[in-house]
Amino acid sequence: MDKVFERGVTLIYLIAAISLTLMALLIMGWSIYEVVAHVLTPNGLEAGFISKMLSSVGAIIISVAILDVAKYMIEEEVLRSKQLHTPKQAREALTKIMVIVSIAVSIEGLIYILKAGATDVRLLIYPALLILASVFMMVGLGVYQKISLQAEKIEQS
Repeated sequence: MDKVFERGVTLIYLIAAISLTLMALLIMGWSIYEVVAHVLTPNGLEAGFISKMLSSVGAIIISVAILDVAKYMIEEEVLRSKQLHTPKQAREALTKIMVIVSIAVSIEGLIYILKAGATDVRLLIYPALLILASVFMMVGLGVYQKISLQAEKIEQS
């Protein structure tokens, strides 16, 4: 019974990872299409071109983060054993996910800084908070790494 359940869960993870991959590719394709369609309009390189490019870059960055999550799901949940056997494996898995999320958040913050700076300087607080959140995520990850490495050393002793 456990094997059937485990295979069912693995199949669900595989379907989710494939779905995420397809959606990320669609987002990328749509972003490229929007930029090309905008450029092909009369005055396409003048009216709102930078805004359209920044929106597309943001969407593609989110797509890459989605692809990283799908890759992680396939590597960790489909191809490898379901159980994290050691604290080191748990630390490595958590580090992968946190780095992916932190990079996506910081890049989105940078894109929004460019957008907000071009329209209203008072809006810069929101992207600055995104970047600050990314910094706190990385600091938290560093603290977690340090504590878990110490726990691994104690466990090995």
